[in-house]
Amino acid sequence: MANFKGHALPGSFFFLFGFWWSVKYSMKYHSRRLNKSGHGNSRFNHLEVIEGAVLITCAVIGMLAEQFAPDGPHLYLYSGESRAWVKQMNWQHTTMYLFFGIYGVVHVLTYSSAKVPKGLDHLMLSVALFVEGFLFYFHITNRPPLDQHIHALLLVATFGGAATCLLEVFLRDNIILQLFCCSLGLLQGTWFFQIGFVLYPPWGGPSWDVADHGNVMFITMCFCWHYALAIFIVAGIYTLVYCFTQKRRKNVGEPEISLRSRKQRCEKDSHTALLNGSDEE
Repeated sequence: MANFKGHALPGSFFFLFGFWWSVKYSMKYHSRRLNKSGHGNSRFNHLEVIEGAVLITCAVIGMLAEQFAPDGPHLYLYSGESRAWVKQMNWQHTTMYLFFGIYGVVHVLTYSSAKVPKGLDHLMLSVALFVEGFLFYFHITNRPPLDQHIHALLLVATFGGAATCLLEVFLRDNIILQLFCCSLGLLQGTWFFQIGFVLYPPWGGPSWDVADHGNVMFITMCFCWHYALAIFIVAGIYTLVYCFTQKRRKNVGEPEISLRSRKQRCEKDSHTALLNGSDEE
């Protein structure tokens, strides 16, 4: 949708999933360090299946919104009367959502009982992000300079995320790659909102001069600020999860220590009683 809502919708999806992935990967990493026996894997697998279902739902909502919005194509791709393509921008957005929906299906299959090769979910996410970037690369031809530039900056996060997810296929459970991918997801989310505010001001404010080079320079700097915000969010989530797991570790460790000391005391008392009984005999 060529309006603010059309950019706010994917922006909300990317931001929420980037935020959730930051929490999930931080929890997984610290849980592995706290519990090396791996008993918590089944709990995380259930969360992964739920995440995949939510992904599919979001993708379907996105496709329906693009197709059946008041100004949408309503599933018409080509008009025979005017001999012209119908709302190609909406169709491109629908295609983007389609591939993220496919990723959601693969994600569910990976963490359910189905026998799916490990790493296929990351590969499919990499493909979905690549398709998104591929579509947007040809989405901005013949546009004003500011419009082209603000969408081109989005490609940095998109192709960067695709490359990172591809690396995760071979380097599984690498917390550095995971958090980097989370930061790029958050960046995409906030940048979609920025695109909407610049090109389609929601409150009818003065529009930006799309031919002004000063605006292009500011938007470039603004993109860096957005990524700084994404880094701070990921770092904050990682720190909070670390503090939570450390507190939980202490709370769990204290009863174990007291039980161990009580057991040792009982063994010592029984051993002393046994020695005393032997002396009396």
